[in-house]
Amino acid sequence: MEILGLSITQFLTSLLSIVMIDLVLAGDNAIVIGLACRNLPKNIQNKAIFLGTGGAVIIRILATIAIVWLLQIKGLMLGGGILLVFIAFKLLSKQKDHDKVKCQDTLLSAVCTIIIADAVMGIDNVLAIAGASHGSYIMVVLGLMISIPIMVFGSKLIIKLMDRFPFIISLGAAVIAFTAGKMITNEPLLASFVSDPVLEYSLIALITAGVLLVGQWKKQKTCSTK
Repeated sequence: MEILGLSITQFLTSLLSIVMIDLVLAGDNAIVIGLACRNLPKNIQNKAIFLGTGGAVIIRILATIAIVWLLQIKGLMLGGGILLVFIAFKLLSKQKDHDKVKCQDTLLSAVCTIIIADAVMGIDNVLAIAGASHGSYIMVVLGLMISIPIMVFGSKLIIKLMDRFPFIISLGAAVIAFTAGKMITNEPLLASFVSDPVLEYSLIALITAGVLLVGQWKKQKTCSTK
């Protein structure tokens, strides 16, 4: 039995990966929204959040679909996978800087700030989701439709959970690293080198474990030098 051209296992794995990736990386979006709307009057804060998030969602869906198409070009799957390895490592090893996101005092400026900041900061989300979608545009939209409402309405809870349970960040990084491994091993240019399923999943496991171990080591080293 297939769903959207994928086996049930592939469909569920892809859907859960997309949702997990988006939720783990949602902390940035929550901070952007909070900073951009902080100085707005209470009666228009919600309007700014909905309009800004709505615009950001549309841009993110279009960007993800574009990247899914681009990843069909030989060589780009390998490049995207390598970039995802770096993104997973960065998620584990250090915090992102949000100081450049300024608070705004008008509805239009707040909405524009949310959309522009999300477009710039959401590149990692877009690439990771594109890699986890198995080339299915419908899967991209479906995954985002599930995760984005949770991200918007539960962003504060997500941040608190990640602060209280750091393993959630590690789990998210593992999902991203696993996706990176799948992208790299599925690169058509490497098909003749990674034709054995045992070798394929061994490489994916090695990439995932390597990102987690090096990322944690880097984080501990950074903390010990402060």
